[in-house]
Amino acid sequence: MPMARKAKQDSDDAPKKVAMHTLKLDAGQAEKLRQIVVGKGWVSFPVDHAAFAFKGPDVNVVHYKSGKCVISGRGTEEFVKFSVEPDVTGQATLGYEEELNPDWFEEHAGLDESGKGDLFGPVVSACVIATGEMTREWISLGIKDSKKLTDPKIAELDRIIRATPGVSVKTTFARMAKYNELHSRFGKNLNRLLGWMHATSCEEALKDFELQHQRRPKWGLLDQFSEEPLVQKEIARKGIDFDLRMRTKAESDPVVAAASIVARACFVRELDRLSQDCGVTLPKGSGREAKEAGIELVGRLGPAILVNFAKLHFRTAYEVRGLEPPEAKPFIRRKKAE
Repeated sequence: MPMARKAKQDSDDAPKKVAMHTLKLDAGQAEKLRQIVVGKGWVSFPVDHAAFAFKGPDVNVVHYKSGKCVISGRGTEEFVKFSVEPDVTGQATLGYEEELNPDWFEEHAGLDESGKGDLFGPVVSACVIATGEMTREWISLGIKDSKKLTDPKIAELDRIIRATPGVSVKTTFARMAKYNELHSRFGKNLNRLLGWMHATSCEEALKDFELQHQRRPKWGLLDQFSEEPLVQKEIARKGIDFDLRMRTKAESDPVVAAASIVARACFVRELDRLSQDCGVTLPKGSGREAKEAGIELVGRLGPAILVNFAKLHFRTAYEVRGLEPPEAKPFIRRKKAE
């Protein structure tokens, strides 16, 4: 049975309306949506990888072949609340985030990283501390996990996050020569190094937030990158009493999503700077394009230069220098204490 919603009257002090909404639709739901927009007489337009895309008054609807649907424009909120939710999904979620995820709106820290899987450029840790009011504003602006955003959108949202009054944003990273030194110092264990970086970002953000607000958030959330509580151990080693939780897919939390955006924006800026420094366009990732760029870089400037641009512990970094990569150590799962 279709679900009903009560329309809300606009007022001067009403919260900012949502201008972008993303949801996942199955084939049946997608067809219902297509019939709705066709029935409204909306105009179809081409979008790469889209099953269909329509433009209406103040609303664009793009449904991708992956099942992801993106609704954007000034009329997003009304269209989602009064067409999509009652007639397509049968679930009211937009505007009910606080009921569905009350912890999102508690004052807390979010931590994430970027660059861990990229041959070129640093690993960047970011910590963001936000209040509930900040989170509400960010949700309305479409802040979500950076992996779902383009680089220009990431740069735009990074500026918005950093300009939010009262927010605390701290990043930790090292230039590449220093990164390679630190990687060796931490026993050539990237997760241990990342644990130290996250703890450093968290410590600095907590200090900054306390300076601004004369209080600390009660807890934080980390996107889990290791089964071991490496960040928590580093925080405890620093003498900080802080409840840092971790879970996989933590980027669904808007504050962790903000940290993922900040970290990615910083990584992209550093990668661009490195490309300018060496005169070679350094791509993201560690696949074929990265290997080709590494070969070009070594060919131009010699193998010794790679320390200033790449993570030397990557297998590709050995290959582009004509070196034999070390054998990977067999993975031994730790036994849980009984």
